[in-house]
Amino acid sequence: MKKALIAVLGAAAIAAGGAWLAWGKSAERGQPQASAVVQKGDLEDTVSATGTLQPRDYVDVGTQVSGQVKKLHVEIGDRVERGQLLAEIDSTVYQTRVEATEAQLKNQQAQLAERQANLRLAEQKAQRQANMMREQATTAEAVQVAQAELAAAQAQINSLRAQIQQTQSTLRGDRANLEYTKIYAPMAGTVVTQAAKQGQTLNANQSAPIVLRIADLSTMTVQTQVSEADVARLSVDMPVYFTTLGDQRKRWHGKLRQINPTPEVVNNVVLYNALFDVPNADGTLMTQMTAQVFFIVAQAKDAVLVPLTAVNRDTVRVILEDGKVEPRKVQLGTRNRVMAQILSGLEPGERVATSERAPQGARSASAARTPKMAPRL
Repeated sequence: MKKALIAVLGAAAIAAGGAWLAWGKSAERGQPQASAVVQKGDLEDTVSATGTLQPRDYVDVGTQVSGQVKKLHVEIGDRVERGQLLAEIDSTVYQTRVEATEAQLKNQQAQLAERQANLRLAEQKAQRQANMMREQATTAEAVQVAQAELAAAQAQINSLRAQIQQTQSTLRGDRANLEYTKIYAPMAGTVVTQAAKQGQTLNANQSAPIVLRIADLSTMTVQTQVSEADVARLSVDMPVYFTTLGDQRKRWHGKLRQINPTPEVVNNVVLYNALFDVPNADGTLMTQMTAQVFFIVAQAKDAVLVPLTAVNRDTVRVILEDGKVEPRKVQLGTRNRVMAQILSGLEPGERVATSERAPQGARSASAARTPKMAPRL
C-alpha cells in the first residue's frame, strides 16, 4: 500500500510539473484570439418580417339576379377593359316579366284614353245642364247628377294615372333585372379568380354570388405582419424593400403606407399589419407570392465598419503594429445585430480585437508587467 501511495503521489507531481511548464510556455507566447480589419461599406438597421402580395385595386364581380350562368366570355388570366361583357345569366324569366309588364302598361294607357273621352263627355253634359239651369229649362237634380258624373270621371282618370305610374316603375325594375343578366366589367384589369362555372345556377336572394374577380396587377400591395416588439420602430413613409422566393437577389423597393392600429393575435402572439405598394408594370409579381420584407430603420453609405463584437461601451481594442493592444474610444453611428458604424476614432485598415484574449505574439502593457507564478497544487 505504501508503494502504491508513493506511485500515485509521484504521478501527481509529474502531472503538476507538466501543467506548470505548459502554463509557462502559454504565458510566454500568449493565446490566439479573433480579430477583424476595419473596413468601409454600407450598413442597414432593419426590421424584418414576412408578407404576402395582393393587388392594390381589385373588385369581386357578382350578379344581382338569380339564374343559370348561360355564358362565360372570359377565363382566368384574360385582360379585360371597363364595360366589357363578362358573363350572361339566362334571361328567359326576366324577358317574360318585361313583356308582361309592358302589355299591362299598354292596357292601362288604353283605359286612360277611354276615361279621358268619358271625362270630356261628362264636362259637356255638366256644362249643358248648367246653361239650361240658367234658362230654367232643367231641374236642379239633373244638374247635380251631371256634376257628380263629371267628378267621378275625373277621379277614375286620377286613379288610372296612379296605376300607370306604378306599372311604369315596375317596368323599370323589370328592365333593370333584364339588364343585370348581362354582367359587365366595372374596371379594367386581369381576371384572377373565377368562382362560377358555365351552367351553374346562382341564387341572389340570400347573398350576392361572386362570379369572378378582376384585379389591376400594375400595382401590388405587400401586407406584412410585424410583432409588437418591432412595430414601435416603424413609421409611415419609411423606406422598405423585399425579396421573393423566386429571386432573392432582386430587391423591390417602396415606402410604408399604412400600419393598421388593430392587431391580429395568432397563438397568443400580437401582430400588426403593415402595408406598402410597389409598381408591377412587367407583371413579374403575382398574387399570394411570399415576400421577405425589410423595413429600413437607419442606413449608412460608404461607412467605416467593425463587427459589433469588437465594441464594448464605445471602446474598441486596437491591435498595433508591434502586436500590443490599445484601448480606444470611438463614436458610434448606425448599428445592427452584426456590424457597427464608426463615426470617429478608427480608420479603415486598422485591426481590432473581437474577444477579451490577447492576440498571438502580442501582450498588453499590463500583461507584460504581471509576474509569472507557478500554479498551486
